[in-house]
Amino acid sequence: MKRVTKRTYQIFWQHAIRYPVAFFVVIFGVIAGSVVNMIPPLLYRDFFNVLQVTGTPNADVAHQLIQILIKILGVFGLSWVIWRTLLFTNNYFQPRVMRDLSNTCFAYIHKHAPSFFHNNFVGSLVKRVNKFSRSFEGIADLLTFNFIRIFVDITVVMTVLSMNNIVFGVALGVWVAIFLIMNYFWSMYKLKYDVMRSGQESKVVAVLADTITNHENVKFLNGYAREKTYFGVVTERLRYLNTLTWNLGQIFETVQVLLMFLLEFVMMYLAVGFWQKGQLTIGDFVLIQAYVITTFDKLWDVGRYIKNYYEHIADAEEMTSIFETPHEIQDIPTATPLVVSKGEIVFDNVSFYYNKTRSIMKKFCLTISSGQRIALVGHSGAGKSTIVKLLLRTHDVTRGNLTIDGQNISDVTLESLWQHVSYVPQDPILFHRSIIDNIRYGRPEATDEEVHDAARLAHAHQFIESFPEKYDTFVGERGVKLSGGERQRVAIARAILKNAPILILDEATSSLDSESEKLIQDALHNLMKGKTVIVIAHRLSTIMSMDRILVIEDGEIVEDGTHKQLLRKSKGFYRRLWDLQAGTFIGE
Repeated sequence: MKRVTKRTYQIFWQHAIRYPVAFFVVIFGVIAGSVVNMIPPLLYRDFFNVLQVTGTPNADVAHQLIQILIKILGVFGLSWVIWRTLLFTNNYFQPRVMRDLSNTCFAYIHKHAPSFFHNNFVGSLVKRVNKFSRSFEGIADLLTFNFIRIFVDITVVMTVLSMNNIVFGVALGVWVAIFLIMNYFWSMYKLKYDVMRSGQESKVVAVLADTITNHENVKFLNGYAREKTYFGVVTERLRYLNTLTWNLGQIFETVQVLLMFLLEFVMMYLAVGFWQKGQLTIGDFVLIQAYVITTFDKLWDVGRYIKNYYEHIADAEEMTSIFETPHEIQDIPTATPLVVSKGEIVFDNVSFYYNKTRSIMKKFCLTISSGQRIALVGHSGAGKSTIVKLLLRTHDVTRGNLTIDGQNISDVTLESLWQHVSYVPQDPILFHRSIIDNIRYGRPEATDEEVHDAARLAHAHQFIESFPEKYDTFVGERGVKLSGGERQRVAIARAILKNAPILILDEATSSLDSESEKLIQDALHNLMKGKTVIVIAHRLSTIMSMDRILVIEDGEIVEDGTHKQLLRKSKGFYRRLWDLQAGTFIGE
């Protein structure tokens, strides 16, 4: 935990110091402004002392009083200039640091491998990024406008009072020490319950989000009563922790009030004694009272400041823990851009272990020639998707070599690898943006006409034109406003537009009806021309024309040949699978 906290401070400091002038203007502005704010009580002391000494009103006394008032006005004016300057500077400083922190979070999170996202809720990651920048704002505000001001104000008050009479300075110093020590230990005691409450709040949000995401399951699997009961349990726990933490806060607030009453009495009691001895003036009473009230004002919420500070740190550390998680897949320092001239892919004795213990593939060998179109078939879990994941480097091979045109993909940059591969997944996910933006994502510099041509080849143009906003239609989160088949055709259009030399189709027509599938088969064949193609398929009618069909079982190739060759193996896996599906595509 200490390491994570230290890392949080380092990240905040590294981003804050990018704006050194603004940073130091804010810090020194707070110090200067706090010192200047302590001057008026001194001048008011002189003001009342003049009244006490003269007794009878006259022009000279009035002149002296007006001079003091002008000085007070000047001090207020100076304070106004200092605070306006630092606050406008802070308005420049903090939003820029928060922006930079959000950008850093974005960049780091997106460099994680897909397995990281499989193990973390999307909502949780979004919340962590937002909390991180907001935590900086909260911590910066607490440090500059609360803790530094408290330190400066109390130091000035104790110094001035001690210069008048050491007893007052010592009395106030002892009281402040007792007050702060009690605040700290009580706040730390209460903090564990605040953390529990914060965790329960997150759990309530998580349960709510999970049930809303699964609203159809809740309805159609008759889970409403169960989910309502479960949600009631987690909200009741939150209610209990809210009540507990609020009561703890009220208990200490009661103690604080008693301590403040005690200080007020002691300081005034001492002042009366010194006044009787002629060692204190009426102006000194005003000064002492003003400084005591200032002390109360600054320290009243110090317990809340401490609690908020640790809460902000805890919130920030949720994101810092991600920064402390190394990227599973990353470029090596000497990585070079991939150059694809032919598109030959070679798996040379490749072994892969999931989580370093579960063996998925052992000494797997496969050569895919330039421009060759292969299909992968087999039972679920046989290893078909693993082949694709290793090629896309969403996982790294455990042993062996995987090369493209003789270049080990572990030695090339990830960006250049992905640049040369078009991937159409079984269930495409789209951005909540316009259709034209989603298609153009495959090649950002493409013209509108090129996007339209790609959509026509994917047989998506017709349904897109049927929308009122046509290509400017927003597709909703993950593309939910489109049907599964429409999403797939948009994804195929995106791949057509990208036109990469290596093409991977993972059940790319699985969500299409028979008519739509026939419409885009020609488009897919055109898309495959001149490319090295890997197709994962369960519907064998879609791969009959492949150059090679590989049957994968337990991470090994058990059958390899063309459609016709594999059908000749009467007891082969492919033949059995074909016989099971044959009735589905009679007449094709």
